[in-house]
Formats: sequence, C-alpha cells, structure tokens
Amino acid sequence: MLVGVCDFPGSYAFPPAGYGGIERWLWAVAVGARAAGADVHLLGPGWLTDLENDWVRRPVRLEDITPGSLAQRELRDTGYDLLVVGHEYPSLPAWTRTWNELDCDVATFQHSPVFQHADTAFDGKRSRLYCYSPEMIERYTDHQPIPELAVHLGLDEEEPPAVAGKDLVWLGRIDEEKAPHLAVRAAQMLGRRIRVVGPVFDESYIRRHDRLFGADHVEWVGELGGPAKTAAIRDASVFVYTYARTYVEAGAAVFGETLRTGTPMAALTWREGTCAEAALCEQTGVITVADPDEDDEAAARQLARAIEQAEVLDHAHVQTIGMDRFDPARHFKAMSAWPCS
Repeated sequence: MLVGVCDFPGSYAFPPAGYGGIERWLWAVAVGARAAGADVHLLGPGWLTDLENDWVRRPVRLEDITPGSLAQRELRDTGYDLLVVGHEYPSLPAWTRTWNELDCDVATFQHSPVFQHADTAFDGKRSRLYCYSPEMIERYTDHQPIPELAVHLGLDEEEPPAVAGKDLVWLGRIDEEKAPHLAVRAAQMLGRRIRVVGPVFDESYIRRHDRLFGADHVEWVGELGGPAKTAAIRDASVFVYTYARTYVEAGAAVFGETLRTGTPMAALTWREGTCAEAALCEQTGVITVADPDEDDEAAARQLARAIEQAEVLDHAHVQTIGMDRFDPARHFKAMSAWPCS
C-alpha cells in the first residue's frame, strides 16, 4: 500500500517538536503507516528537509497543481492508494480537483469543532472522516463520521518506561478555552505543586487570574518539545486536564501523549460524551463532570477529588494500556481499512 501524507501551510514544522495539533497527527499517521508495513511519501514543502535521509519527501501540494500538468500526471502515475490530509482539504475545490484525478482514497481526522464541510466531501467509503468523541460524531453526523481515537506524535518524543512521578502537571496552550486556572486552583486546594507547560496564547487571561498563576505552588515551564516535553509529563504523578465550559475538544492530543508516558489523568469535563470519556477508563484516569452553572471554586473542588483518586493508579499499567490504545500502527490500520502485517 502506498500512502501520501499531506502537509499544509502553517506556522509549525512537520513534524513539530513542541506545540501542534494536526501537524502532530499527520506525523503519527506517517510513522504508523510505516510501522504497519505501508510505503509512505511525505507530500508538501512543509516537511523538514532532514527527513529526506529516511523518508520519501515530495514537496508538492495538491491544491497548487495545474490541471493537465506534468506534476499532475506524475502524481497520478505514482499510484497512491490513500492520501491523509488535514480536515479542511476534502472541501477545498482546488485540492479535490487533483485528488479526483489520482483515483485513491482520502482519510482525515476532525481537529476543529466548528469547521463546515462541503456536502459532498465525504461518502464514508472512498473519502472518510474520523472523529474522536461522541459529541464530535454528533456534530458531523451528516458526513458519516467514523469513531477513532487520534494519535499524535512529535519529533523525538519517544516514551521511556513509566515512573511513579511527583508533582502535578498541566500541559497545553494557555488561554481561556483551555482553562488551566482550574487545575492551578485544584492543586492549591490539595497543597500540591503544579507545573504549567505550554505557550501563552492569551495574556489578558493570565492577567485576570494573576493571583492564582503567581502563587508559590505554580511552576511556569513554558513551551517544551522533544524529550523535555515527554519527561515533563512522565515525571508527574497526575496530569490535570481542564477546558472551559463552552469549549469543545476535537482532537485531544494530550490523552494519548499522557497515557503513553504512564501518567494517570484527572479530567474535568462539563458534559457527557467528551474526548475524556472516549480516551480514559477507570484504569487510566478519573473523570469528574462538573455542573456548568456552578462556579469555578466548586469545579476546582471536584477536580481536586479526582486528582486524589487518580494518584493511586499504577503508572506502569497506565503506560501498557496507553501504548496499546494510542499505538500509531493500530491507528493507521483503523483509518486505512487495510489488513497490514
């Protein structure tokens, strides 16, 4: 099977070393496809040039190809069986025009809770849309979505054996949608230290919660990538997961990243059917569903109890489950519908 994994214009590299969403997923698919026995081409100029030593890298984007051109004929003659792409592209006329000439399948994963697809983008067979959680499946039901847990990988983020860990950790983009102040307050209630890892996206949000974020129990780490990012998650006793009341998590990279390191999770949600529910089980984490009509203090109190319950889970067992549930080869096989060996 020959698979083309497509990049897209963006501010992060392919593969990314630190923060990133769809970019990390596309790299995981490429790695998983190769592990499953497929041949893989990295399509697009965004892929790191260093990869040419070990991968076939073709710096061309489908949406930039002129109909009837030599580039289009060369792509068609290559004989791709499957293209994997960001979720916007099966609705982009310039991209689909070239794809239709290639006579291959296309698969994508929904990484946005609001993007509107063209009515004809997916048929559930030749063109397939995958979604993480029950609430995402419901949002995109008109496009015949297929349930599947996304796997995300960064560059040089291989997971060493699990350890028991010490302090708490929260990781993600730092803004109101991700609501890390709730994790910080829950840690404060427990008298625990918490490391906050990630890039700041909203300075005004930080200022609104400056007393919490400036407290002595909070360690600001900044954005990490590679082995340092993996270590920050692995060395924690519990990963604390939060988001705002109205936010819908679509791709949820942190669940796979965290369970693969062996760190159990305490997750605060505001409704049923979320990514946390899809990703976690009683052996890997604790989910608490807060009432969105109650205040932050009540939610943080519930989260604190979840942290205490998650802390007794066995890290080695969490890692075993995480490595299986978020295995890149398994993920690729599910999306390709190909009986790889």
